Amino acid sequence: MAKRTVVVLTGATAGVGRATARRLAKPGVCLGLLARGAAGLEATRAEVEAKGAEALALATDVADAAQVEAAAQAVEERFGPPDVWINNAMTSVFSPVRELQPEEVLRVTEVTYLGQVYGTMAALRRMLPRDAGVIVQVGSALAYRGIPLQAAYCGAKHAIQGFTESLRCELIHDRSRVRITMVQMPGMNTPQFGWVKSRLPHRAQPVPPIYQPEVAAEAIAFAIRHPRRQMLVGGSTVKAVEGNKLAAFWLDYYLGRTGFKAQQTAEAEDPQRADNLWRPVDEDRGAHGSFDERAQGTSRELWLAMHRPAGWGWAVVAGSLAAGGAAAWKMRTREEPRRWRANDEPRMHQRRA
Repeated sequence: MAKRTVVVLTGATAGVGRATARRLAKPGVCLGLLARGAAGLEATRAEVEAKGAEALALATDVADAAQVEAAAQAVEERFGPPDVWINNAMTSVFSPVRELQPEEVLRVTEVTYLGQVYGTMAALRRMLPRDAGVIVQVGSALAYRGIPLQAAYCGAKHAIQGFTESLRCELIHDRSRVRITMVQMPGMNTPQFGWVKSRLPHRAQPVPPIYQPEVAAEAIAFAIRHPRRQMLVGGSTVKAVEGNKLAAFWLDYYLGRTGFKAQQTAEAEDPQRADNLWRPVDEDRGAHGSFDERAQGTSRELWLAMHRPAGWGWAVVAGSLAAGGAAAWKMRTREEPRRWRANDEPRMHQRRA
């Protein structure tokens, strides 16, 4: 009998998680699907089983370590220990820091950061004794470069990056065959923008360019099979990560000038709509958000990363640095920082008035 591949996937019911479940589903794959919403869980389970995979849907709040461990135990009892664990669950709040509430920051941190920590720890308990397994952290360009209006989420993604680097060093020290990788995502066309908590006057949107969640799913599937320290998905992620290394100050200025508008559509937000910060919006919304007409279904940078020849790593790094440097220089020369022009300060206040 052929060995089955056991995969645990958090945040499995929508967006990147839903697209990843579909991408991985095939005969011989057993999927442990972890999420909060019953409607999405049932729909995802039905989809992957229709593709020949076995599935176990488990209502789980990843902010609760005991629930994550219980879900891991249930998957192990049903299918065996996990070969792959994908930490994808997240939540956010679109809000200026001055309006954030402490409990909101705590909740975003518990789900987006500690959810990945708890998932990783549950995976390690089952992988280290076998000296085998792959852990995939679904990250973001925002793990390297913070942007306005998403401080709690950016902080959580930065924390995941640091946690993952620490663990990777420990695995190397122990000469473990357990592998951990982080896939850094660009703006994605997912349902989160329709159910994330928001204080913005207009409807939230991903920072363009926008990519379809299937692009992310392809990157995750590749990262499972190939030993990469991390993968940068989309040209915007490459520019954000590498540009921040070269010209962080100018990105501060550029994002301060453009980041508010870039994250909002022209459509007014409904302040009464339901959000999923504290409890799920129990609807099946699938993988895609409402930006299909603007979203790209492919990524040239991902294709290059997946098809690079052996020994080409430095060339990729050099190309990324060049792209980041060009982006940073363009931002620098586009407009001189007004904060260095003392005489302009009164005029700035007049425009804001």
